Amino acid sequence: MNAPLRILISGQQGQVSQALQQHLQNMGELIVLGRDQLDLSQPESIRPVVRDIKPDLIVNAAAHTAVDQAESEPELAFAINATSPGVFAEEAAALGIPLVHYSTDYVFDGSKAGAWIESDVPNPLGVYGSSKLAGERAIAAAGGQHLILRTSWVYSLTGRNFLLTMQRLLQERERLSIVADQIGAPTWAGTIAASTGALIERWRDGAAGAWGVYHLTARGETSWFGFAEAIGQQLINSGKPCAVLEPIASSAYPTPAARPLNSRLDCSRLQCEWGVSQPDWHDALLECLAQQR
Repeated sequence: MNAPLRILISGQQGQVSQALQQHLQNMGELIVLGRDQLDLSQPESIRPVVRDIKPDLIVNAAAHTAVDQAESEPELAFAINATSPGVFAEEAAALGIPLVHYSTDYVFDGSKAGAWIESDVPNPLGVYGSSKLAGERAIAAAGGQHLILRTSWVYSLTGRNFLLTMQRLLQERERLSIVADQIGAPTWAGTIAASTGALIERWRDGAAGAWGVYHLTARGETSWFGFAEAIGQQLINSGKPCAVLEPIASSAYPTPAARPLNSRLDCSRLQCEWGVSQPDWHDALLECLAQQR
């Protein structure tokens, strides 16, 4: 039987952090540090905290995820998304422990016809994607054991996300226009946490794959419009009101930050190297919604 782990989780209220707290609780002691205990906008403040805790593993689930807001506050976005992950990686390397970190489909520009693989050349369209890519590179430069897990379109039953926004708007309005030309995989935070738990188990059992960058999303693909349709269908099935949905192009819904049109990530490397796979996005959505009832 494996000894209990001492796991430091940065981030407390975020979707992925909350899911991790549920999925990893039986692995040992979770030290979950929110903004009050660990301020990623001040990267150097991370070092004494990590050295004092002396964890067996660090999972960095904190990030500046306000994509549009990042355009107007690049210094803050880079401090949280780039410099701080690099500090975590340096401290993890000094302790000889692994770091698990989450990145994003936004490191790509969306111009590829097929699904993106880990070796494709990144080309972020905005500050958020650029800051996350800089974080990936800072972690790699530290030279320690690390998993950088790129995911996309994260949702859950907590916080601010597309699922909860759509559930509200679809019941409040008669008609709703949703972007239909951005393609990706809606990924439940529970899926990310469960996969992270499986990866940690592989490492703890001595069956770790290669360290590095991996893609981790739900299987399948859809548009934001298709995701909204699936959410709306579940409202209808529950006897709740649902607006009429209208597909629109991204150009009809301008935002401060440009979004990649193709966010599809090929996750086969994670399955091949670590034996960890994800459910179809439809199935994960139903599993998530089952917890809402």
